[in-house]
Amino acid sequence: MLKVFSDERKKEYPNFEGADKPLRNPIKAETVAKVRAYRHDRIKQKVIEHDCAAILLYDPLNIRYATDCSDMQVWTMHNASRYTIVCADGHTICFEYKNAMHLAEGLDRVNEVRPAVSWFYFGAGPLVDEKTKIWAAEIADVVRQHGGGNMRLAVDKMEPGGVDALRAHGIEIVEGQELTETARMIKSPDEIEIMRWTIRVCEQGMWRMRENSVAGKSENEIWAELHYENIRNGGEWIETRLLAIGERTNPWFQECSDHVGKDGDLLSFDTDLVGPYGYCSDISRSWTIGLVPPTNEQRVIYNFAKSEIEHNMALIQPGMSFAEFSEKSMRIPEHYHDNRYSCAFHGVGLCDEYPSVPTHVDMALGKGYPGTIEEGMVLCVESCTGLNGGRECVKLEVQVLVTDKGVVQLDTFPFEDWG
Repeated sequence: MLKVFSDERKKEYPNFEGADKPLRNPIKAETVAKVRAYRHDRIKQKVIEHDCAAILLYDPLNIRYATDCSDMQVWTMHNASRYTIVCADGHTICFEYKNAMHLAEGLDRVNEVRPAVSWFYFGAGPLVDEKTKIWAAEIADVVRQHGGGNMRLAVDKMEPGGVDALRAHGIEIVEGQELTETARMIKSPDEIEIMRWTIRVCEQGMWRMRENSVAGKSENEIWAELHYENIRNGGEWIETRLLAIGERTNPWFQECSDHVGKDGDLLSFDTDLVGPYGYCSDISRSWTIGLVPPTNEQRVIYNFAKSEIEHNMALIQPGMSFAEFSEKSMRIPEHYHDNRYSCAFHGVGLCDEYPSVPTHVDMALGKGYPGTIEEGMVLCVESCTGLNGGRECVKLEVQVLVTDKGVVQLDTFPFEDWG
């Protein structure tokens, strides 16, 4: 059963009324070092399993996973100014923005740091073709040097001009996202320790949001409290702006604005928070502005969402196929179909990750893909509930670790007692 509000639950958060100082970081340097070693080895082993000489990483989350180098991650998500190669023999090269190369120096899983060749248009302008050829020649040289004759190179994502440029050097390009996603999906105990810390920071911000859920405050003002707590505790960014109040909760996915709440309005949010060390806390809750008792409609949709979370969370077992989960999952009544969430659960680590399993409604429509739940996955179990044309939607989500006995819920923030 999900835990609900009580005086005993609140005592677990002695600072929830507004801490004057950041929380004490419990993560030790040796824990971070073990996480770096584990993650780098996971990537290397996937390169070997797929008979590749190396993998070329452009996604900054994959670079972070493989090397723990963080360099302007949000900016480099849309400016391809850095990349990393992890070879099957373990040799790892970070190609960094030339004025930030020092960020990768000294990392224990990085063997070389070189200046990146920027060949996207913002960085190269009309010299794109020339820069692309220089870049491709260097990448091909690394593959020849460390591949032992193997010219298969996995790539997670890349500007389209790079494909022909690499092939001109005899490189065979392999889809790399399968390698990175399947590497990242199994968490080590040390990763879970860091993830629990990120969730603790996130929940401290949620307490701050709850305190500020008062009439007259805007969605933006309340959402800012989560950012504040994350940043001052060493967190990094928040992927979305998914907080809405009252009629703006239905339909879901309206991002926060200057809309002002009134007492009794439903507030719903989805944290999507990238916290300390780059790990994600992706949890959702709903409550009323002013924390006043709910209306009957609010109570009904909240209790269905809560029961859907409880039912589906209890189903999850290692070895269960996605199809079997879908068959046994909570049946969503037809009058909630239009506002159902896009998935029943998804993986999470450094942001959302493989897998993503849709609801039984979407499975019946031919969506989704085959797969199996595995021990060591961390999953977010989701529900979005509201009537089509109704005033409000409830958004709930929990983050769980798959163990040999089922799941362990990692988040601890209470649910409303609206039974």
